[in-house]
Amino acid sequence: MNVLLWHVHGSWTTSFVHGRHRYLVPVTPDRGPYGLGRARTYAWPANAVEVTPQELGRTEVDLVVLQRPEELELAEQWLGRRVGRDVPAIYVEHNTPKGDVPNTRHPMADRNDLIIAHVTHFNELFWDNGATRTTVIEHGVVAPAVEWTGELNRLAVVINEPVRRWRVTGTDLLPRFAEIAPLDVYGMGVTGLADHLELPPDRLTSHDDLPQHAMHTELARRRAYLHLCRWTSLGLSLIEAMTMGMPVIALATTEAVDAVPPDAGVLSTRVDTLVEAARWLAEERDAAYRLGARAREVTKERFGLDRFLVDWDRLMEEETCASR
Repeated sequence: MNVLLWHVHGSWTTSFVHGRHRYLVPVTPDRGPYGLGRARTYAWPANAVEVTPQELGRTEVDLVVLQRPEELELAEQWLGRRVGRDVPAIYVEHNTPKGDVPNTRHPMADRNDLIIAHVTHFNELFWDNGATRTTVIEHGVVAPAVEWTGELNRLAVVINEPVRRWRVTGTDLLPRFAEIAPLDVYGMGVTGLADHLELPPDRLTSHDDLPQHAMHTELARRRAYLHLCRWTSLGLSLIEAMTMGMPVIALATTEAVDAVPPDAGVLSTRVDTLVEAARWLAEERDAAYRLGARAREVTKERFGLDRFLVDWDRLMEEETCASR
């Protein structure tokens, strides 16, 4: 099957293109947001192939996977076909709704020509999808090549654009944890974060846009994974950390409540409780090991790559068969 999809979310797309199909990834000369092409900081297999908009017009496409509303019009322009009518389409919703929650209308609400695949049950519940068919396919991750050691008494955080997204990602809460243990923050746009938070460099170190395998190696050496997102979908970096055997300290918000069992980490909406958990794990490495071992056990079963790809194969087969 030839599947057209844009490179939007690096970690999710990395898992998706590990399937058995041929994945057509648009590329433009500027490698902008609608033509990023193959990933450069993630390991992708050879069946993820770059295609130009001009090539798409003469390429057989069996299914379109949409992830942003604008892609619907782009796909029709580049393919010369009606998406959802002439070629089946699935819209993947990665994000929690914005605006008037829980009354936010999904941009693909009330359509009979596609299905919305949410990545969490929380997202499906909170979006107003109207009459559009929906399903949930939970995340699956390529298992990191390293396992947790926790020899460094430091806390690991993964956030993209922490300054712009500030309260959404819980960036404002980081100084309270920096008092307990030094923080290592990984992601895009994290350079200069210590200055924004008025923290000395020895309390917060930024690591901007490392290759995925290098980031995993560094995460595994940290004592615990800190997840302070107030209102985001379930982060793949959280699942990857748990798969490595990292204990988790997380706000009990959105899908994290369901994804992190109580014996795999500490979850609470009380920040004081999480600060004390950070202190506890900083002092008790054996406790951190026990929580992490449970996290690894749970995530390998629930968020394994094989289950993810089987679920996606089933959905893609259903949608392409229905259109014949």
